[in-house]
Amino acid sequence: MFKKVTPVIATVVGIGLLFTACSSQGKESSTAIVKGKSEAKQTIHLPYIAEIPTMDVTKATDGESMNVMRNVFEGLYTLGDENKTVPGVAESCDVSPDKKTYTFHLRETNWSNGTPVTAEDFVFSWKRAVNPDTAAEYAFLFFDIKNAKKINNKELSVDQLGVKAIDNKTLEVQLEQPVPYFIHLTTFSTFLPINEKYFKERGKRYGLEADQLLYNGAFTLENWKHEQGFQFKKNKKYWDAKAVKLDEINFDIVKDKSTEINLYESGQLDRVGLTGEFVDKYRKDPNFKERPEVAMQFLRLNQKNEILKNRYARLAISKAIDRKAFVETVLNNGSLPAEGIVPFNFTKNSEGKGFREENGDLVKGDVKSAEDNWQKAKEELGKEQYSLELLTSDNALSKRNAEYIKGELEKNLDGLTVNIKAQPRKQQIQLLLNSDYEIGVDVWAPDIPDPITFLDLFTTNSTYNFDKYSSKEYDELIRKVKTDLAGDEKERWEAMKKAEQILLSDGAVVPFYQQGRSYLQRSSIKGIVTNDFGAEFNYKWAEVSK
Repeated sequence: MFKKVTPVIATVVGIGLLFTACSSQGKESSTAIVKGKSEAKQTIHLPYIAEIPTMDVTKATDGESMNVMRNVFEGLYTLGDENKTVPGVAESCDVSPDKKTYTFHLRETNWSNGTPVTAEDFVFSWKRAVNPDTAAEYAFLFFDIKNAKKINNKELSVDQLGVKAIDNKTLEVQLEQPVPYFIHLTTFSTFLPINEKYFKERGKRYGLEADQLLYNGAFTLENWKHEQGFQFKKNKKYWDAKAVKLDEINFDIVKDKSTEINLYESGQLDRVGLTGEFVDKYRKDPNFKERPEVAMQFLRLNQKNEILKNRYARLAISKAIDRKAFVETVLNNGSLPAEGIVPFNFTKNSEGKGFREENGDLVKGDVKSAEDNWQKAKEELGKEQYSLELLTSDNALSKRNAEYIKGELEKNLDGLTVNIKAQPRKQQIQLLLNSDYEIGVDVWAPDIPDPITFLDLFTTNSTYNFDKYSSKEYDELIRKVKTDLAGDEKERWEAMKKAEQILLSDGAVVPFYQQGRSYLQRSSIKGIVTNDFGAEFNYKWAEVSK
């Protein structure tokens, strides 16, 4: 997700001296001598793309925050290898015959201050998320829970949310209708627990610093030096601490890719993402790895802008970009050119057919079509010269991607000037949330394994509809997908295909590319779990081998 507004520690993640572990002699050895025997020192060193925007689980919308949260907090369930749900705080779960009531039985586990984690911690967190006064961007994820949507719309009081603590270790959740992916939803950051007493004691300081939080995950957050880096340290009070091998993970914010590569080469980092110019150089390196992803990079077109309010102008922008050339020549890292807003290799129907493969290429670049649409737009708008601002992040890869987009649009759309506005990640996110942009680079990594996680973003009343797109036909299709057709897999699938076709024929959004990842990781580092949904990295099972 943000998840989506940010790359989920995207393909990129100077600095003279790393804040964590680098002395003038370089990084400490990963092997320690204990009682005359050699054993691996359980510490790793990783780059990070940006400052953590927030540590408030109810407010997080970005990958940088969520990747930290997955490792220092734990929900009812978490994600393990191959995106499989793994019990977390919940030891087990009972589901009623009508599949509308879930009863979670919680294990004995504590917060980092020794206080027990209880069912009330989930009740408080979830009620806070749907409370309209909180203005949580991800409140919509709770709308399948009884009364959640009405509460968020100020039609009911928050006390009427369909979630209650039967006792300290039993949580009951009532749904509006059966939701086949509900357990999967509970792995998402917004569903994490919050200790109410601690939260209220901290007040406005809550989550602003590492010592203004309680942790119940495999690690605790330490030494958070804003805009520089932070550490994970093994949480000795974690219920499954025996499974956690790493003692410490040191993260340093490195925005320049060349600097990052040099730090890896000099032994100061253990894993680095590779951008296009480095892939060929390291492809034969034994530590070279590739991983396909399902996160989609796309351009938001804010329809508050007079130019972007014009459908022909939006279609011209989408058609003007050669996505295939971009992923092959600029990224060169396994990324795929977008063919729609729903990615490849994501979900299949009951017949085993993929959504993307069935719905085809809906956004193929076509310079002639771009020129024709642009000419129609200019005729309707009544001018020959236009200027648009492109909002992006200030890291090197984002700026390079923006330069490519600028080049394509100015080359193929006569009379258009594109001005790049590169902002620090946190500011970029806020500008997107405020709809304070014209064209905005965004990314969405799915919350759940279902096309609706992408399609639901663009309904008229969606929290994430920053672009102010509105289509009654589209809204009605998505409503049916989420309600009337919930039990009819075939019709639901067809409705989602039609909805995507409408969205892209309106030029409501410009899918750009499906992210891939090429990276170097030392052979001694094992067990880092990567996920496609929610936060990307889970370090619970990671370790350093000899």
